[in-house]
Amino acid sequence: FKTRSGDTVRLVDLLDEAVSRMAGSLTQRIADGAVHITENDVAEVSEAIGYGSVKYFDLRRNPTSNYKFSYDLMLDTKGDTGVYLLFARARLESILDKAVSEHKVDLNNLGRVTITHESERLLVVALQQFPDVINTTLDDLFPYHICTYVYDLSTAASEFVTKCRVLGSPEMSSRLLLCQATITAMKQAFDLLGIRHVKRI
Repeated sequence: FKTRSGDTVRLVDLLDEAVSRMAGSLTQRIADGAVHITENDVAEVSEAIGYGSVKYFDLRRNPTSNYKFSYDLMLDTKGDTGVYLLFARARLESILDKAVSEHKVDLNNLGRVTITHESERLLVVALQQFPDVINTTLDDLFPYHICTYVYDLSTAASEFVTKCRVLGSPEMSSRLLLCQATITAMKQAFDLLGIRHVKRI
């Protein structure tokens, strides 16, 4: 790989640097109280996110386009990055955990989805597109289709949990079902891309 300055970087060095930078970021977030992991979790989580971010950064690009990379872009917590996706999934996992621990919800008995807000509808639409994305990927074998899908799904999910209160709302069961479905779709997409899941960050 080559940096913006034209220097060649070995893949092993790129992976090690990504993990190292992620570990530093997580350690600072722990000190700031911005994450839900401890120092003992940093090594495992930073490896999963670091490796996953490098892989995602590579796979999300059309293979016919030029490849340039930046550590800052690759490990950004915002935008179309592996870090953003893994944080988005962990946020949904956290909502489910709190539903069980704080609201005594049985996640195996949530009933059915009822759409009452536009962001819910948009999330459902995004979820329903997954089979078509898989078929498109099978046609040309380009994994960037799955990357684009899981990013769009994560964006729709983030919009949903921002605009719609899940825990303690009258629609809690329905909205928890949407969280569950999104987590499942993201997990399947991560599996196809070879990205390790992180349930808690």
